[in-house]
Amino acid sequence: MTTAVQHYLDKGLRGLWYPVLASWEVQSAPVGITRLGEQIVVWRNQDGQVQALEDRCPHRGARLSMGWNLGDRIACWYHGVEVAGDGEVKSVPAVDRCPLVGQQCVRSYQVQEAHGAIFLWFGVTAEHQPDALSFPQELADSESYSHFLCTAAWQCNYQYALENVMDPMHGTYLHSSSHSMAEGDRQAEMVLQPTQTGFIFEKKGQSGVNFDWVELGISGACWMRLSIPYKKRFGPGGHFWIVGMVVPEDNDRCRVFFWRIRRVQGWQRDLWRFIYRNRLEKLHWEVLEQDRVVLENLAPEAREHEYLYQHDVGLSRLRRMMQKAAKEQLAQREAQQGAA
Repeated sequence: MTTAVQHYLDKGLRGLWYPVLASWEVQSAPVGITRLGEQIVVWRNQDGQVQALEDRCPHRGARLSMGWNLGDRIACWYHGVEVAGDGEVKSVPAVDRCPLVGQQCVRSYQVQEAHGAIFLWFGVTAEHQPDALSFPQELADSESYSHFLCTAAWQCNYQYALENVMDPMHGTYLHSSSHSMAEGDRQAEMVLQPTQTGFIFEKKGQSGVNFDWVELGISGACWMRLSIPYKKRFGPGGHFWIVGMVVPEDNDRCRVFFWRIRRVQGWQRDLWRFIYRNRLEKLHWEVLEQDRVVLENLAPEAREHEYLYQHDVGLSRLRRMMQKAAKEQLAQREAQQGAA
């Protein structure tokens, strides 16, 4: 793989919707974030809808996220320049008939809010229109399933976070002391099965015991899905589902999003939500912390010194998919620059 492709991947594969914040994190005040190496300001307008812009005032480059929410626009703290959600300068209070007014000076982002998270579209090129965004059934069907979203910042490249989930075998070891992953064989043969949206990677001949399989899918966003069998003492029996996504912040940091899901209705839904908040949530955070600690302390340039074996077939397939997409996206960007 060429250096250019890896550098592109390190910053973040594009042509995808990414969750950037939990919905509860954006209230009245503008919020400044970095995603895919881009500095972005996010706020809610007077109707409660989320708006997102490049976090840069077109006047002097001050951070719009440090300014005031005026509903359909943000006023820069430095000189009061007002920029609307579509990136157009609406007012320059300090100057009468300023030529900046009416100019499209700041990049805006397409936004969707779903399942407790705010998603932004990151196109390959400026003209790249968003793909349709859909979710796995366990997340999309809110009548049959109930979920909690957790999100955390990790000090590692997002590719390591993706690859961690694409490795079911690590659960048997890293999470062996957890409340739900202590069962199952400590040795297994792994198999890979293609799907319409990606592939499933699983332990051959072992299902419904532990973290036995994981699915990678791309349906507007890149997501991972898995299930863990739960015993009755943790609420209604049956599968505990997890749908995960990862968004890069920059080369060395990412944000992980995990929806914890149960198929529950009626009084069982209320019971499970009570049990989750009062008992299970702490246990789940402990498992997530084990992943974070390992990934943040990998050896420098860990990927350059690996010795992969059969359990890493899913990881290798994921890397090939991402490398292929990165090469195609780089070619599109170069073609656009050439045309310009």
